[in-house]
Amino acid sequence: MFAASSSRSPLTWAVHASVIFLVVIWTLPTFGLFISSIRDKDQLAISGWWTSLTTTEQNRVIRAPGPDAQVEQNGRFVISGDVLEGGPGTVTAFGFSSREPTKYQPGDIAILRSGAELTVEEDGAFSISSAEPIEGRRGQRVFFSAETPPRFTLENYRNVLTSEGVLQSFVNSMTVAVPATIIPILIAAFAAYALAWMKFPGRALLIATVVGLLVVPLQMSLIPLLKMYNGVGAFFGVPAKTYLGIWLAHTGFGLPLAIYLLRNYIAGLPKELMESARVDGASDFDIFVKIVLPLSFPALASFAIFQFLWTWNDLLVAMVFLGNGDDQLVLTGRLRELLGSRGGNWEILTASAFVTMIVPLIVFFSLQRFLVRGLLAGSVKGG
Repeated sequence: MFAASSSRSPLTWAVHASVIFLVVIWTLPTFGLFISSIRDKDQLAISGWWTSLTTTEQNRVIRAPGPDAQVEQNGRFVISGDVLEGGPGTVTAFGFSSREPTKYQPGDIAILRSGAELTVEEDGAFSISSAEPIEGRRGQRVFFSAETPPRFTLENYRNVLTSEGVLQSFVNSMTVAVPATIIPILIAAFAAYALAWMKFPGRALLIATVVGLLVVPLQMSLIPLLKMYNGVGAFFGVPAKTYLGIWLAHTGFGLPLAIYLLRNYIAGLPKELMESARVDGASDFDIFVKIVLPLSFPALASFAIFQFLWTWNDLLVAMVFLGNGDDQLVLTGRLRELLGSRGGNWEILTASAFVTMIVPLIVFFSLQRFLVRGLLAGSVKGG
């Protein structure tokens, strides 16, 4: 075994090392996203995922309970609480002013402007004590710095999955993605067989047109397609925002790639099969249904993966053709709303990313063994 390993050329080792490097580079962001999705939201907001296994120092501020919470103890009026709110951690410094948030050490007595005494312990327990009744409308702000151990939680996923409307949006996404994957496959399969094995005038021009449509940007054709659909829909009395519209839109955008992939694969099938079937009296439809479709399953599965991933993760086409109503939002649109008006809820963003990945991953791993075969078959088979 040693001799076999040593006989490998430096180029082989370089290729292997490059592949490993590329795998790590592509996997690392996904791993970081997963770690971020299960971190505590306070730690996620101040540090990167690579610090998730180390103690984090946080500067925070809380507002103590108001005067209504004061109790009389040994002739003094006391308001008490916990700056860590029951969570783990150790207080390293505290203060009562934003200018000097870490002026005092745990256990020190800080004299407030009102004359009351503020004390914060290492375990987070604090008390505000005064010889006179504590007055005011709001509680005292307490600034502190704390060392917090790593905290992992499934609360981020719970917030996403239990949010109002997520289940309906999941159903909407499935309603969009499944037909929008099946319809272009059915149409493209017939077109691919015709372009591969049926001779008719203009076939080469049609093939060139399909190849040319592959490079047309979606954004450039979206508005003209919408106007055309609205015009035809108004003529036949069809409402503008329906599932039919988004199915047709995804079909139109997916057909060029579908026809291109399937035509390359079907054209590489053995010619003898077709000739034998015709000698036996089979029509083109019989050949297509009984011979071509069963043999073309790898190519069909390859396109199904691409089309499903595209339609499932789509937001732009869904917003244009389906709408933004609560009963119309797809899953990507619903999760976007959970981010808030400023999009700063990173814990929701990371958890949402993995929630949306579940169904595409199931589809991919179910059909991935056909992916490479379907993509490469057209280039390795004889015509």
